[in-house]
Amino acid sequence: MHPGRVVYDTERGRTDRCSYCRRRLEGCVCPNRQLAGGGRTGSDGIVRISRDRKGRRGKTVTVFIGLRGSESALAEVATNIKRLCGSGGTITEGNVEIQGDHRERIAARLTELGYRVKLAGG
Repeated sequence: MHPGRVVYDTERGRTDRCSYCRRRLEGCVCPNRQLAGGGRTGSDGIVRISRDRKGRRGKTVTVFIGLRGSESALAEVATNIKRLCGSGGTITEGNVEIQGDHRERIAARLTELGYRVKLAGG
């Protein structure tokens, strides 16, 4: 990155440009650009399910990203999945985290609900 390039301005917000079309991010028209905010991918429509243990004192959680819709719809799906797995969970930055390793069970339920699902990671 160029050392004099402004990436963020407190009055205007992000001033980045798309790496493909070189337009400002809010004016980008690229069909395969990922949505900004929370790491949610919106371009391909696939929900990715992975296991994670980092920063959790060795406890495994199942994380899935890529769900589209409003926050209330995301909370409804998360509640449905938590009931299915019989465990707790949370929504963090658009990602749903479920306590324990429930990848296959979550993948089956999301497929029933009409989502395209991929198991990510190991």
